[in-house]
Amino acid sequence: MSRFSNLGHRLYQGEVSFDFVGRRKLWYSISGVIVLVAAIGLAMGLHLGIEFKGGQVYTVSKPGLSVSQAQEAADKIVSSHPLVQSVDEGKKIRIQVSSEEKVSSSTFTDKLSKEIGVPVAEIDTQVIGPSWGEQISKKALTGLIIFMVLVTAYLAIAFEWRMAVAALVALIHDLLITIGVYALVGFEVTPGTVIGFLTILGYSLYDTVVVFDTVKENTKGLTKQNKLTYSEAANAGLNQTLVRSLNTTVVALLPVAALLFIGGGILGAGTLNDISLALFIGLAAGAYSSICVATPLLAQLKEEQPDMKALAKRVAQRRAADAKAAAEGGSGAPAGEEFADEDLPAGMVGQRGRASGARAKGRPSTKR
Repeated sequence: MSRFSNLGHRLYQGEVSFDFVGRRKLWYSISGVIVLVAAIGLAMGLHLGIEFKGGQVYTVSKPGLSVSQAQEAADKIVSSHPLVQSVDEGKKIRIQVSSEEKVSSSTFTDKLSKEIGVPVAEIDTQVIGPSWGEQISKKALTGLIIFMVLVTAYLAIAFEWRMAVAALVALIHDLLITIGVYALVGFEVTPGTVIGFLTILGYSLYDTVVVFDTVKENTKGLTKQNKLTYSEAANAGLNQTLVRSLNTTVVALLPVAALLFIGGGILGAGTLNDISLALFIGLAAGAYSSICVATPLLAQLKEEQPDMKALAKRVAQRRAADAKAAAEGGSGAPAGEEFADEDLPAGMVGQRGRASGARAKGRPSTKR
């Protein structure tokens, strides 16, 4: 743990740096593959719960009745292989029949009563129409659109429109991956799942805003110097917040993992899977996207600006001149002293030795 804390300090001071922004093509390729797989899962279709497609729910209370016995009895009545689950700590059995089945609730109840030997009065019947799920879907979509609009407006005002675009791309990236995984694993989509989908947006956005705030600080007055490009300053900000982002994600994932793997997997509480899988995949995807998608995309958009292109040209000329002077003079500046603090942008003070990455690539540099 102490080593990890020390790594965080070294990342913040610029003594250690991982080039996330410079490897954006790699991250884009990985994200592209993941999103493609998720799209294939979506093309296969989501396993919608009865709340969305409608149907009947029958709850049976009979001591000793197992899920397999109830499943066998239900399969004899309808052909769509109804979903049978144990609920209320195993005291009751719940049978879900799709609305596609043309068997009336009274007919199903009578036949089920005979198959499992339970009086009709002890079988609770609930009929759910698809209109309820349709209303939930519309409200969720409306909430998502309003959320996206407000987020875009906030980021455009507090930061700039390029950061808003990068953040939105990361959010859509996380949603596609989470929904695609749901489709691939075949988990049932319920109202709890929709809540999980909407919840992960906040977590994903939080990580991205933390990184962008540091990047904004690091790039103040960036065009007044000729030692750092925008991508390098953005990458420094990303490294400064890296350990914080990882710690936040791990702490958030631990209770969600307990719900998913222990509650849903070991203890068999299947209803916990509705929201826990969405949260687990969404939190992991959100941490990845804020580091490997949002910030590299922001840097790419910023580097297209004329003033940033001019800055990149000046930085290249400066480094070429430094390399030539070092070759002619025989030696460059001492390691770790390439740049003076006063030469760096306000947010980069204390990042001496990291700034250009030239030394790490074997190109010596000197002060001017």
